Amino acid sequence: MPTTRLVTPEDAPELAELLRRNRTFLAPWEPERDDAYFTAATQRVLLERALAEHAGDRMLPLAVLDDADRIAGRITVNDIVRGAFLSAAIGYWVAESHNGRGLATKAVAETLQTAFTDLGLHRLQAATLPHNTASQRVLLRNGFTAFGRAPQYLRIAGEWQEHILYQALNPEP
Repeated sequence: MPTTRLVTPEDAPELAELLRRNRTFLAPWEPERDDAYFTAATQRVLLERALAEHAGDRMLPLAVLDDADRIAGRITVNDIVRGAFLSAAIGYWVAESHNGRGLATKAVAETLQTAFTDLGLHRLQAATLPHNTASQRVLLRNGFTAFGRAPQYLRIAGEWQEHILYQALNPEP
């Protein structure tokens, strides 16, 4: 059974509820979010935008599913660049209730396979906060390697924070 699937606008209520339940858990790893972000209406708008980007071959927005096919998180291939680069960034999160069960590792593995085969990408990049060792383990288990550090890379939890940069290369050149 697949662990990921393309999001739909109809996912908005379930996703909003999951985000509300995990607001405190996700806060240290995410940009600051206002209350509107956690509503079904805002999630619907964001999902529709993501699907428009997907239609333009610039993004692959996926839901991460648990064993009962309920949404347990999100994983997205962002900023797809074609041409000589054939690269993109990957980002993901899984609800606190599903952490430590291998779900993120499986979702990244599926998404990596899709990126390299269906999307024809050469490279995927990910970035983690230095103290996000759980996410680093997920990446390392999926063949990502660290290749650098980026000071003040992203504004997370209200502060510009350093990130460790990882990449995975398509084994089929």
